[in-house]
This record gives sequence, structure tokens and C-alpha cells, in this order.
Amino acid sequence: MTTMTTKPGLAARLSALTKVVELGAGRLDKKLLDEATELLLQAGDRLKLSSEHTVVALAGGTGSGKSSLFNAISGLDLSPTGVRRPTTARTHACVWGFDGTGPLLDWLQIQERHRFSRASALDKGDGQLHGLILLDLPDHDSIRALADTEADRLIGMADLVVWVLDPQKYADASTHRRYVTELAGHDAVTVFALNQSDRLTTEELAELVIDLNDLLRREGVEHPSVVPTSAVTGRGIESLKSVISAAVGRRRAAIQKLEADLARLERRISESMPLGEALSAPSSVDEARRMGLADALCDAVGVPAVGDAMESVYAERSNRWVGWPYPRWFGKFRSDPLKSLRLDDVGKEVRNIATAAVSAQSAEVANAVQALADGVSVGMHRVWRSAVHKAARSNARKLPQTLTDDLAAVAPPLDRVPAWWTLLRVWQYVLVLAFVVGLAWLAVGLFMPDQVPPALELLGDSEALPWVGLMTVAVLGLGALSGVASRNFVELGAARERERLEREMRRRVAAVSTTMVVEPVEAELTRHQAFYTALRDLSG
Repeated sequence: MTTMTTKPGLAARLSALTKVVELGAGRLDKKLLDEATELLLQAGDRLKLSSEHTVVALAGGTGSGKSSLFNAISGLDLSPTGVRRPTTARTHACVWGFDGTGPLLDWLQIQERHRFSRASALDKGDGQLHGLILLDLPDHDSIRALADTEADRLIGMADLVVWVLDPQKYADASTHRRYVTELAGHDAVTVFALNQSDRLTTEELAELVIDLNDLLRREGVEHPSVVPTSAVTGRGIESLKSVISAAVGRRRAAIQKLEADLARLERRISESMPLGEALSAPSSVDEARRMGLADALCDAVGVPAVGDAMESVYAERSNRWVGWPYPRWFGKFRSDPLKSLRLDDVGKEVRNIATAAVSAQSAEVANAVQALADGVSVGMHRVWRSAVHKAARSNARKLPQTLTDDLAAVAPPLDRVPAWWTLLRVWQYVLVLAFVVGLAWLAVGLFMPDQVPPALELLGDSEALPWVGLMTVAVLGLGALSGVASRNFVELGAARERERLEREMRRRVAAVSTTMVVEPVEAELTRHQAFYTALRDLSG
């Protein structure tokens, strides 16, 4: 037995169909997927079997004379004929060149008692048919479901099908609707035998042949091969044998049948999911959409609000450290606005702000994800569009909580006191002390000049008092000025801290959105691209 060698084009197309089946699972119509899977299995089995034999099936309805034609071609009375319905209940096979056909006949599920071999003594004059396996199928319109199923199965498995039609039912609607309309692209592996031509006059036969050709062309058979035959008179039998022997001699019918089956299936898949719809679809999420999603999620989880709170709280806390002490001391006699804001645990407050924002804006998170899916799936087939949306929402339940946890992790330790605040505070208290010393000097010099000890005569020197007063005022001004400058420095630092916080939060939001939204969407886009690439390869 010799296995069949496929030309590179067929092998590549079968490989492409394998990818279409794999990538189309859950996307492509289940019936098409089942047919594609069945075709792949059938192709794999047929290509492993004998390439030296061509399987030709005689198919037809009850009363078409199919079995009589089978006997006429074989030259033996092998298949029973009669008027009982159905005439043929089981498939009969006649083999020209029996060696190596066992596995092929087993694959076709032909019972051994219905296998017949044309012995060499009987093959005189039929050498051109060597390698032929001729099948007489059960009537496809049989009232027996078993026979009907067997006929359908073998029609799909045969390398070449000869449809046997009779003058009365050659245009039978059920036959054409069920079988003939499926033959588009199968011209090379389909023959129509207009049997019982002996019942017609020459003019009637010519008119009927023309009518049948026109009918077949209207149904998609571009180049129909019609052979008038008569099992009674032998008319056209040799012509039909020549057509069959030509297919047998080329040893290409099996390949042509698979190519035709692939072409028909490819057309149906392309009609279901047109190639043109894939042209505008992106293969990945572009940077602009990534940034747009990250920005939308940042807004949804309240990153700007957290930044505002952080900056305000940071500046307010600094008052306790770098503000000019005197206003702060006087402020203790007023009610403390910080207590009403409950800012004692600032870190916790900021975390609560972030958490509340995420929880409250779950709908906006969903809207941001939806917007991304809408943007990248424009122009896609509705099935793939739905798949992209499903991929985008694959982590919808976990996304808000993940964002919440990540933002809480970066809430700044706002109770931390920078080192320069401490230095500035020491400087300000030095000025406070200098101001107190100046006031004391003035008080002593003005009110107790005679009571100053000799060692501290300078304190009672009236000429020095103006200068002491001037320095005291200068210290007071310097302290106030340093307080204002310190507040400015703090506000600048708070702005920088806010920028750092928002930058870190946006980085984390972008990382979460990439992992939980963008990557699943890109996986679906890659699958979509690979599916249509395979579909283009399938079309050859």
C-alpha cells in the first residue's frame, strides 16, 4: 500500500484549517467547526491510505437504475436490481486491482461479503480501470434511515461521485437542494449520468441534456459533466467508463476532492466571518489607548482627589513645625480647625480617601474598560467584538479591589517630619529667644537702669537701647519673614510630593490596567489576527 503524497498547497491549507478550528473554538458556528473537524479527520485518514486506488461512488435515488449501471460498468451481476424499495440496502464495492485495498475498504466500512474483485481473467479490455473502487450506494432517498445515513456518509468520503439521474426525476427538488447545491467547486470530481436514455427519443434526450446542464449551472456547478447512459442498451457506458478511467489514471481524484471540500468549507466560513472585517482591526492595544485607559482609571479611583488631600494635609501639618511660633501660640487660644478635620492620623485618612473613591466609582471603572474594548473592536465581526469585550471584563470583579489595595499601599507617611523642618524649627526658636532677650534688655534699660549689676552695665547703657530696640524689631521681622519663606518652601515641597505621589499612583494604575485589562484584550486581538491569517491561508 502506498500512502498518498499531497502537493504543498493542500498540506498548507489543511494546516491552516487546523488553526482555524483551534482559534475559532467558541467564535465560529459550532456546525462549521464540527464539519471542519470531520473534514480534517477524513483528510488525514484518506491521505494515509492507498493512493493507487480511486474511490468512485454511484449515487442516486430509487428507480434511477443505479445498480443496473453498476453492473453494466463492472460487467458482472454484482448488485441486486428490482422494483422493491429500496433496491440497494447495503453498499457494494467492485475493485479493479484488489491488492492493498483492505485498509481503504475498512475505512469506507464496506462489509467483506459485499466486496468484489475483478479477477485478471475478467479484466480483459478494462486495464484502464485498474485502481478503481466502484461503489453502488444505497438509494439516498431510501425510506430506511440506516441506508440513507450510509449513502450520505460515503458520498462525503468518495473521491469521485457519479450522480445517476433518471429522465422522470432528474430535476427532483430534494436531490438538488440536499446534494447538488453543495457541489459548487466540485466539478472535477462530480459526474452526472443521465440514465435510462433508451426511454427517450434523440430530440427529447438532447433537450433534456441541455435543460439539465442549465439547471446545474444555475445551482453553482460551473462546468457540469453530463453523460447520457442506458444500462439496457449499453449506450454511453463506454463514455462513462472513459470519464472514470481518466480520473483513475490521473490518480488525483482524492486530492481534488479534498481541495474542493476545503474550498467549499472556506467559502462558508468566509461568508460567516468575512475577511474584509479583519482589515481594520488592530493586532494590539496602541499606546494612546493604554494611556487613555490609565487616565480614565485614575479619575475613576480618585487619584487627583488623593493628591489634593495629600497636598493640603502636608501643608497644614507643616504649620506646627515651620510656622512663626508666636502666631501659632496665640492661635492656641482659638478653636483648632485641625481637630474638626480629624487629621490626627493623616496616613489613615488618605488611605480612606483612596478606598472610598474606588468603591464609589466602580461604575466608572467599568465604563473605562468598556471604552477601551469599544475602541479596539471597531469593525470586527460581532462574535469577535463580543469576545474582546468579554476579555476586557475578564477581571472586572477583581479590578476595583486590586486598584484599592495598590493605592492604599502607596499612601504617604505624612506624619513623617523632614530633617530640614527640624533645622528650621531650631532656627526659629533661636530667633524667638533673641527677641525675648531683646525685650528683656529694653525692659531693664528703661525701667531698672540703676539696679543693673556692675558686670552687666551694658544693659543699663541708655545709648545702646536704640540699637537694642532696632535689633529686637529686626529679629521679629526676620522671624516673621522666615516663617513666610518656610511656608513657601513647604508648599513647594508639598507640590513636589503630590507630583511624586500621583506619578507613583498612575504608574501602579497603569500596571494594574495592563495586567488585568490590556493583556487579556491583546490576547484576544492576537487570536483574532491569527484566525484571519489562517483563514487567508486556507483560501490559498
